[in-house]
Amino acid sequence: MRGMDRIWKPNVTVAALMERDGRFLLVEEETDDAICPLRFNQPAGHLDAGESLVEACAREALEETAHAFAPTELVGIYQWPRPKRENEGDITYLRFAFAGKVGARETARQLDAGILRAVWLTPAEIEACADRHRSPLVLQCVRDYLAGRRFPLDVIRHYG
Repeated sequence: MRGMDRIWKPNVTVAALMERDGRFLLVEEETDDAICPLRFNQPAGHLDAGESLVEACAREALEETAHAFAPTELVGIYQWPRPKRENEGDITYLRFAFAGKVGARETARQLDAGILRAVWLTPAEIEACADRHRSPLVLQCVRDYLAGRRFPLDVIRHYG
């Protein structure tokens, strides 16, 4: 048996596909990766206790970009087992990616610790910096969005 002392479970995350005029808002963030310590990601983060997925996505987007975000559609659900690192167990991310309405930037708002900046990039610019993405999910989510993948939010049932 595997890991009887620890129950395996995926890390549930949310991501905001914030698009305006053909550009997507990504964040450049600090990571613990010695090879590439600064990486690009969608505004994204972990689901907190008591939150719905939609609430988590709106919260993370605001905290990381200073832009209000109202999720209106689910783009996709992504499962990614992160490549194993030394002295770490198996980590699998289960990402729920949302499209929605992007609000104005709150200019006085500070970005989350570890977020250096939020930057609007074209799909071509996002593809060109793929080697600096936090995960392969960044580009896949953009591609799925551009391909028109959308599901109504009512496919997600939140009880609580």
